[in-house]
Amino acid sequence: MASLTIRKLDEGVKTYLRLRSAKNRRSVEEEVRIILGELVEGREEPLTPFAIPSAVPTPQRAASVPEASVTLIIGGGIAAYKSLDLIRRLKERRIEVRCVLTKAAQQFVTPLAVSALSHERVYTDLFDPQSEFDAGHIRLARECDLVVVAPATADLLAKMAGGHADDLASAILLATNRKILLAPAMNPLMWNNAATRRNIGQLQRDGVVLIGPNSGEMAEAGEAGVGRMSEAIEIATAAERLLRPPVPRPLAGKRVLITAGPTHEPIDPVRYIANRSSGKQGFAIAAAAQAAGAEVILVSGPVDLGDPQGVTVKRVESARQMLEQVQAALPADIAIFAAAVADWRVANEGEQKLKKSSAGMPPLQLVENPDILATISRLADRRPPLVIGFAAETEHLIDNAKSKLARKGCDWIVANDVSPATGVMGGDRNTVHLISRGASEIAVDSWPVMTKEQVAIELVARIAKSVADKSREPAS
Repeated sequence: MASLTIRKLDEGVKTYLRLRSAKNRRSVEEEVRIILGELVEGREEPLTPFAIPSAVPTPQRAASVPEASVTLIIGGGIAAYKSLDLIRRLKERRIEVRCVLTKAAQQFVTPLAVSALSHERVYTDLFDPQSEFDAGHIRLARECDLVVVAPATADLLAKMAGGHADDLASAILLATNRKILLAPAMNPLMWNNAATRRNIGQLQRDGVVLIGPNSGEMAEAGEAGVGRMSEAIEIATAAERLLRPPVPRPLAGKRVLITAGPTHEPIDPVRYIANRSSGKQGFAIAAAAQAAGAEVILVSGPVDLGDPQGVTVKRVESARQMLEQVQAALPADIAIFAAAVADWRVANEGEQKLKKSSAGMPPLQLVENPDILATISRLADRRPPLVIGFAAETEHLIDNAKSKLARKGCDWIVANDVSPATGVMGGDRNTVHLISRGASEIAVDSWPVMTKEQVAIELVARIAKSVADKSREPAS
């Protein structure tokens, strides 16, 4: 088998091998072994004992795909033993780990131990003919989301600062275009040496991220000070923070009140007055506000939707019940009234099902329901600083929305055309216009067609910007 030379293969075959190995996050050599194994397993005739030796089974990859990958460079220091725990900590966080050992590191931990924990081949030699035929050090530098060096010895720091690339580890560090996280580990005198301080300063200017070192006793008897490598869990946490930066939470600490869905106004125990609202837009806004860090209270009419995660949901039937729950949820920093509240209800709800009779249709006297948006907008003491209403119109959309803004006393109106032809009522897409009070006139911002989730995210972003802008205004 040693006579098989990859360099002599057709260029198309080599390209296929590179693409397949990159997709599966394996070296080309490993990929060739797997392909050959698949071919052997698919043979119809049995293999003779001497034709091909029994192949060593290739470890199967985990069924769940890791969310991120790290190239871990283990430097030559006594702290290298912590790298074994670091591999485990990273994999607990669903981070795939490929390991590189320097020559000195192999004096402290073995490639076998590292491979057993990472479930991957371990790389040690820049001039390894089995991986460098396709520039293996470039793949290790680029086919990852982050490069971690732990322990980062004084020698490795000096090589990085000087741009050296005379072994596999330093070549990867020079060739990578990924973020680098260093966990220094060395004797306190080495850490405080002027040369090391210069190297650290240069690396930080180059954009390298450091964690540690910590203070404590050294491996050498009687030595203590700053120089201990950070613990594995600290390094893993720092790596995860770089790989998965926290999502911005601009509404953290804010309380958002939202209404959604229709209301059902009973005629009798069987029948009711309702509309076609699905509640999807209001529920999407609740989810977006919660993702932005807000405490969200969602008051919903009857809908066939599951509760958004992390949101307090109050289920109601009628407009009067909705108003009651809205008032109970105050105070709030932001109130968004996306519910399609029925304007009218039957004055005298029948206690029994109304029957047909020879006298014809029984008279239904309608009375006006409470105006929830206007009621909250006009509160004297507990009015939320930002009140947003929705205008569902079938004609003269902008004019009617502007009129509603003035009539209701709210701050913004989100206007949308709910004509049957638009499919907005009950559908998954929406076209809205944000009507707001400008300095001298009413402003209209028309948005393109979006999914209701996209509308929700954009609206929450506008709300967050408005809240931030007001917080920067000088106190009157």
